[in-house]
Amino acid sequence: MRSMEFKMERQGYLEEGNHVEITEGLLPSNYYYTIEPALAMSGNYSFSDRLLAREGVVTKIEERASGFYVTVEFEE
Repeated sequence: MRSMEFKMERQGYLEEGNHVEITEGLLPSNYYYTIEPALAMSGNYSFSDRLLAREGVVTKIEERASGFYVTVEFEE
């Protein structure tokens, strides 16, 4: 299992236990991931840390001073 954290601007669209689909974006030297339909976005990941799975399950939603953070687990 692999866990990744995503930043979500508004709460209420995801709940723990939700099944989510992920799309991959490519930058010149990194990958980033988005929970569709554009609900939350990951930080940048190097090529060696590329995510292979495209579906996962929300395991935690946490509110911090800088926003909401969603943890998703993937089977890899």
